Amino acid sequence: MAVVSHCGRVVERMVETVRYTYRLRPGAVAERVLLEEWQVKGRGKPTVKARKKTLPSLEYTTRGFSILDRRLRLPNGVVIPVVWSRELPSDPTSVRVYQDSLGHWYASFVVRRAAELAPDADGAIGIDWGVTTTATTTDPAYDLPFGGHRRRCAAELARAQRKMARRRRARGQAPSNGYRRARLSAAKLHKKAARHNVHLARQWVRGVVANHQTIAVEDFKPRFLTRSTMARKAADAAIGAAKRELIMRGTRAGRKVVLVPPAYTTTTCSSCFAIAKQRLGLAERILRCEHCGYTADRDRNAARVILAMADPDHASADDVRHCSTPLREATVRSELEIPPL
Repeated sequence: MAVVSHCGRVVERMVETVRYTYRLRPGAVAERVLLEEWQVKGRGKPTVKARKKTLPSLEYTTRGFSILDRRLRLPNGVVIPVVWSRELPSDPTSVRVYQDSLGHWYASFVVRRAAELAPDADGAIGIDWGVTTTATTTDPAYDLPFGGHRRRCAAELARAQRKMARRRRARGQAPSNGYRRARLSAAKLHKKAARHNVHLARQWVRGVVANHQTIAVEDFKPRFLTRSTMARKAADAAIGAAKRELIMRGTRAGRKVVLVPPAYTTTTCSSCFAIAKQRLGLAERILRCEHCGYTADRDRNAARVILAMADPDHASADDVRHCSTPLREATVRSELEIPPL
């Protein structure tokens, strides 16, 4: 814990453990040594037969690596140049050396640093996840629109995958150079879309965390969409990545992040908290309450319900709280407790 002066007052800054990742530039010999070490028993080789090919990943503690002349030195005598995009805030305690789907190598150092002071905020926001709009909030100014980055490069990706299919050799034969080039082209397109989604999510999260003290998040599990007709669009929306980024940055900034179960949030009226007897179809985008006559966009209404459910009395953790009380048993709150649209 560090003591610093902030805005004329002395405050205590917590020390946090984070990862700093840098690009590596290993030569042919160093890459061969890394791959050979990864294939040794217990060094990244899975004990259970996996359906998908795993990518190389090696873990080293302080006794297993060092930084000499701004290069990464590993215990097997390998010295790898590092692209230092930023300075390390402290001496690293461990490092993970891994290779991504494009064949690029990275070093992820575990370091300790003083936690950044988040600006004072007293607002509250509720967030509902979706496919048409990735995140709908109680305040339309903080909505996260659907990026559609994978959809824009779908034609290029289809061409690369057709090349892969044409150049694929029989099982047991080494892949041709043409097949490798087509596979690399497809991997680059996937990586490009993923980076666009992460960049967009980080920009959105920065604004949400900076201006709200309480963040009520729908505890949505997008995995069930993988076998539905919305699988491709759900993957393009990258709900899981945005949710992880929001929880991580919110807790790091000291905000109160509440995870609310999604059950009944869509069919509950945010004005009188009456639950509709029939489920709303996906084509129905407007919720009309039969009890009080309230009408609103279904996603915006769900975000308001999620915010109302984020009550401190239902909390079960300090930083990331899970609202475990079923909505049917929740007490009815007046509309004054919900921020206006």
